[in-house]
Amino acid sequence: MTDPLIVSAVLAPDAQADLDAQRRRWFPADRLHVGAHITLFHALPGERIDEVAALLGELVERPGPALHVGEPFKLGRGVGLRLQSSALEGLRGAIARRFEADLTDQDARRWRPHVTIQNKVTPDEARRTLETVRETHVPYDTHVEALALWHYRGGPWEAAGEYRFGGPASSE
Repeated sequence: MTDPLIVSAVLAPDAQADLDAQRRRWFPADRLHVGAHITLFHALPGERIDEVAALLGELVERPGPALHVGEPFKLGRGVGLRLQSSALEGLRGAIARRFEADLTDQDARRWRPHVTIQNKVTPDEARRTLETVRETHVPYDTHVEALALWHYRGGPWEAAGEYRFGGPASSE
């Protein structure tokens, strides 16, 4: 069986730098395999990589979606930042419709866009982190510059392609 494919959104450099710094600060170092990311899909079928790549290429012919990096929230054993982008939700919906019969339970569920800045810690540590991040994080607007395709190899991800948007950020 072919390794599954991950699809993620690539942020503008300033937002990526901010979220990477937060992830390095809060994420357990021994579990930090990838930088901050917005996962659109966790496991599209690897044997359909050509079809996935073609669709991503079509979807980026438009301007990149605007994105709001919002408030922190508690993830069971970590902390995330809520994201808002109706345009990015629309792109994800288009991909989901194309691969509907192949979606895993996780990918078929309602998508709740976020960036995980901490995970796999004790509930007490997550609570303390959430309190600190609530006091220090200032929500901001940015945009998505590209969609990225990855092979999931059981740990670190292996790049399989990046598809850059064709114009300035689209407004909500």
